[in-house]
Amino acid sequence: MPLSFSLRHDAPDALDTPLLAIILPSEPTLPETLAALDAQFNGAIARTIARRDFRGGKDETLLLVGGERGVQRLLLVGRGSAPLTRTTARRAAAIAARQAGKLGTGAMYLYLPGADPASIEGLVIGAAAGSWSYPDLQTQPPEKDRRARLASVTMLADDTAANRAALEVGIATSEGQNIAKRLGQMPGNYCTPESFVEVGQDIALRHGMQITVLGRREMADLQMGSFLCVAQGTTQEPRLVALEHKGGPADQQPVVLIGKGLCFDTGGISIKPAPEMEWMKFDMMGAAGVMGAMEAIGRLKLPINVVGIIGSTTNMPSGEAVKPGDVVRASNGKTIEIINTDAEGRLVLADLLVFAKRFNPAIAIDAATLTGAIVIGLGGNAVGVFSTDKAAADEVLAAGVAAGEPGWPMPMWDEYKEQIKSDVADMKNTGGRAAGSITAALFLQEFVDGFPFVHLDVAGTAYSQSDLGWIPKGPTGTPVGTFVEFVRVRAQQ
Repeated sequence: MPLSFSLRHDAPDALDTPLLAIILPSEPTLPETLAALDAQFNGAIARTIARRDFRGGKDETLLLVGGERGVQRLLLVGRGSAPLTRTTARRAAAIAARQAGKLGTGAMYLYLPGADPASIEGLVIGAAAGSWSYPDLQTQPPEKDRRARLASVTMLADDTAANRAALEVGIATSEGQNIAKRLGQMPGNYCTPESFVEVGQDIALRHGMQITVLGRREMADLQMGSFLCVAQGTTQEPRLVALEHKGGPADQQPVVLIGKGLCFDTGGISIKPAPEMEWMKFDMMGAAGVMGAMEAIGRLKLPINVVGIIGSTTNMPSGEAVKPGDVVRASNGKTIEIINTDAEGRLVLADLLVFAKRFNPAIAIDAATLTGAIVIGLGGNAVGVFSTDKAAADEVLAAGVAAGEPGWPMPMWDEYKEQIKSDVADMKNTGGRAAGSITAALFLQEFVDGFPFVHLDVAGTAYSQSDLGWIPKGPTGTPVGTFVEFVRVRAQQ
């Protein structure tokens, strides 16, 4: 059952709820709006703050237990000393939702003193993120041992038009992230290229979008030798899926979002080491992010034209797999010497970028778990942002900050191109370990023709191999928020 959200303008002491989560800043004082509730708890909230048992630190929680009626449990959640933003509200709400899940309350009220529309968006997105799970393949415990999943969240805030609009944005974004995270968490034998076709068809049907699906034969007709060489080693049908949201004028150039969808990446003939290879089921998070963004854009009915394009296959070793030293030809005629078959995502994206030109993009933004080098450089805290167009890069960077998916601009100097020069083809598919994420971006730039382009390397941010506290290990939902925020701002211009 999907998580439901609502707004309610009411006093905290007037509630009858199994759980009220109150989000407070670092070194809090008791807000006047909580005085009556504190009296119901016999002054426990004020004493807790005065004794500094709760100091409002980031991710700090403290649970107070009430009576059989009214507020039965009170959870204090700290948001730290950072200014109140959508991002800080999101994190605190996620912490609250995770605690609600552990308690098994089923329902929760959220109160953030001073909440504005931006922070309400964050509360919704955070609560959805904190309560998200993928139990589909797990045997559930006996009924008597189960804890109720969080099913409803009510924000204590004024029921104004601005707050209602913020609620809808938060719901749309979180539903998009849920799609992306579900695709990511599915094992490679469950999430296949056909899964992207099914999800795309569902999104298109519900939101009135046009969908185009290409398979191996259609891509061969378009001479997509770069994409298809990655799919040589698998019997699964590779898929290119394009979704068109036509919310703007017919002659408006669309924003084009592009995603890498490697449902599993063994590395091919240049096979990866066995330890932790299971994490390579997440090599399709760029494509999942595009699908999630199109869901959110469709839900919001944004008045702008947007095209979402994903390319999906698996990278497998076999007797038919592409080999190091092979030369393939992309759909724009450029030839590529394959140096390392594990540098496969850029080969898929190359033909997607050529395909995108038919839509006459106002801008194209791709997202891909493209390189380990970006993880070494930026860790799991920032998206690598690459573009030769500073204005376009700055616009994407601003969207990422607003969405809580911050990026960092990386250089794309011509000097790095020397590393991908080939003796037998127009270019090599990798320039070696040095500056690996930069040479990958420069490789992609070779397939862009006549439109602004920004590349997002989300290898360090689209999923996490450890519990982050506010969300568990696994898919994070990045880059759905960045895509949606970018398109929202463009739609308002």
